[in-house]
Amino acid sequence: MLIGVPLETLAGETRVAVTPETVKKLKAQGHTLKVQSGAGVAASVTDDAYVAAGAEITDAAGALGADMVLKVRSPSAEERTLMKPGAVLVGMLNPFDKDGLQALTDTKLTAFALEAAPRTTRAQSMDVLSSQANIAGYKAVMIAADKYQRLFPMLMTAAGTIKAARVVILGVGVAGLQAIATAKRLGAVIEASDVRPSVKEQVESLGAKFIDVPYETTEEKEAAEGVGGYARPMPQSWLDRQKAEVAKRVAAADIVITTALIPGRAAPVLVTEEMVRSMKPGSVIVDLAAPAGGNCPLTEAGQTVVKHGVTLVGETNLPALVAADSSSLYARNVIDFLKLVFNKEGQFHVDLEDDIVKACLMCRDGQLLRA
Repeated sequence: MLIGVPLETLAGETRVAVTPETVKKLKAQGHTLKVQSGAGVAASVTDDAYVAAGAEITDAAGALGADMVLKVRSPSAEERTLMKPGAVLVGMLNPFDKDGLQALTDTKLTAFALEAAPRTTRAQSMDVLSSQANIAGYKAVMIAADKYQRLFPMLMTAAGTIKAARVVILGVGVAGLQAIATAKRLGAVIEASDVRPSVKEQVESLGAKFIDVPYETTEEKEAAEGVGGYARPMPQSWLDRQKAEVAKRVAAADIVITTALIPGRAAPVLVTEEMVRSMKPGSVIVDLAAPAGGNCPLTEAGQTVVKHGVTLVGETNLPALVAADSSSLYARNVIDFLKLVFNKEGQFHVDLEDDIVKACLMCRDGQLLRA
């Protein structure tokens, strides 16, 4: 099959959908790859590296006009005009963007949104949300360390002792756990909070203290368990108690990293303006939920601002700031997914009996399949 890989055109997007490693694997399966010139430069991959791996270098029309197009983000209106009806599109297409999915449907594409893969053991190797969240959690701590005007570890020097930074992490999914591990390696004292009681052991195993908020009703316990690997909205009674407990920790914190997201919903508010006011001057908040409105109402998406003496970082694409490794992990996710849509002869085949394929398929033959 002819597979095209275009240069990502979305502002700030530096990742690329294939690497020389995955080009070699696809070539070994009998596919022809055309990579747009410069597609991998921001991810530290040159055109020559792609050629050495067996790909052809082409322009945008050549990459987007292929039978299958591998992308990181959903194509723009201009890019869609270069894609042919019946072509296959694989990428992070935002399953909750109805207008975007309708545009792909109108282009007569067969489109797979990798974010829609179920959170099951079998789908782990193609879980783009986890692979990119892992990067985001790491980078969030690096940014916090850069913005914070003190050191993370405790140091005892001839000039006196420097206290370790106090870090509070709100939301302990993949990004939160990586943030804990990274902050711990830097020598911080860490506390973490999450609505799911099952993560307490994971938090403590990484050397952090879990902010425990007891459950008082069956409804609270059931909501806390989550569904499909995601947290569920919690009852207001529990949220009020958690807010009070978290507010105490935030007031004493030097760094706060928030990671709470519920797919298809606005990000829950975890750090109020009142909490920000209570923080020490020079403290830092890194809000990973900025693309969905932020876990703090003072966060400005895409901006780093100072409010009430606290620096708020609202980066909307942290994985793109570590493009080489982000692309490497994403490209492996993509090639593992492709194993499900190519048969043994290397021909494209949609098996709707496969739960992963069915979940990721957004549209086909001019029909929108996502409600």
